Amino acid sequence: MKRRSLIKAFTLTASIAAMGMTWTVQAAETIKVGILHSLSGTMAISETSLKDMALMTIDEINAKGGVNGKQLEAVVVDPASNWPLFAEKGRQLLTQDKVAVVFGCWTSVSRKSVLPVFEELNGLLFYPVQYEGEEMSPNVFYTGAAPNQQAIPAVEYLMSEDGGSAKRFFLLGTDYVYPRTTNKILRSFLHSKGVADKDIEEVYTPFGHSDYQTIVANIKKFSAGGKTAVISTVNGDSNVPFYKELANQGLKATDVPVVAFSVGEEELRGIDTKPLVGNLAAWNYFESVENPVNQKFVADWKAYAKAKKLPGADKAVTNDPMEATYVGIHMWAQAVEKAKSTDVDKVREALAGQTFAAPSGYTLTMDKTNHHLHKPVMIGEIQPDGQFNVVWQTEGPIRAQPWSPFIPGNDKKPDYAVKSN
Repeated sequence: MKRRSLIKAFTLTASIAAMGMTWTVQAAETIKVGILHSLSGTMAISETSLKDMALMTIDEINAKGGVNGKQLEAVVVDPASNWPLFAEKGRQLLTQDKVAVVFGCWTSVSRKSVLPVFEELNGLLFYPVQYEGEEMSPNVFYTGAAPNQQAIPAVEYLMSEDGGSAKRFFLLGTDYVYPRTTNKILRSFLHSKGVADKDIEEVYTPFGHSDYQTIVANIKKFSAGGKTAVISTVNGDSNVPFYKELANQGLKATDVPVVAFSVGEEELRGIDTKPLVGNLAAWNYFESVENPVNQKFVADWKAYAKAKKLPGADKAVTNDPMEATYVGIHMWAQAVEKAKSTDVDKVREALAGQTFAAPSGYTLTMDKTNHHLHKPVMIGEIQPDGQFNVVWQTEGPIRAQPWSPFIPGNDKKPDYAVKSN
């Protein structure tokens, strides 16, 4: 009897062990990737589409066999436009969910919130949005633009004859690190071009600001002093009331052009763009660029939005940070294939020099030392249908300068990624 009980117990233990082994094998069959974007709050207007684009890209990679023979499994969290919550959610993704990589953040304050976590835990973050530079972490790959890939060329264009020969500049931004640092760089750049401080106005509003009546009136007053352009680093849903107020007060692009660094096709979906025709945006990609890669990219996105019944799927659009998300995920997947591992140190090494034929129509390269993409620069005019007509672009991709030469002391900074602390 005892012998029979022992045999049964041994058989049961062996079965449980076998089941445990099966579960372990099954768990190892996927590679978890984190998606860290605000799906609620003031930044949801911009970030939700990046989450959806990440999911589409993951589906695309999985349909082709995954990465190193394993399917990618997305772990989505919502930091809710709450900057400290980004750090908490980032830590959760790395320590609890055990993701191999995280794709996320929009605002620089959210990125700076998570940065110490990723450096402490040796996590890997792909950041897909234009930013102010002044950072180069070994734990972050920056697939958006540095100032020399967006802000500086945009202002140079505004100062040119084709761009309207602006002499005065109204710098309007949301009150946080990206607009303030970008405008610090732009003010120094404008000084180098002979523009005096009296011809530069700098105004900031909080996140979620909705009353732009006084500010637009002040723009009109400021423009009476000479040919003026507005440089907007307003972020999130505040762009809607700002552009609506421009229309309400009849301020047209022919009077005072606005060039925006955080407004694209997605943000314009909720606005009547007819009064805004001719205003500008500077990016590294627009949905309207014509090439076979982009044609497929746009068609795939529209089909995905319809199939998943995403809000506004009948008017689904692509934009620059969505393309940067798409490129970043594919580059990471290529690096994992090259490294034959998801180990962060091995993948980091494999990412150096990775290339990808992007929807922008250019082959983009991940810099071998500074963790930034070489990207083209494009300036587009708003059209009545909410799309952009590209009026100027670089001949090819340009290398990012994370340490702007217009900030004193940056010439002594290393041209390779080092921990922020």
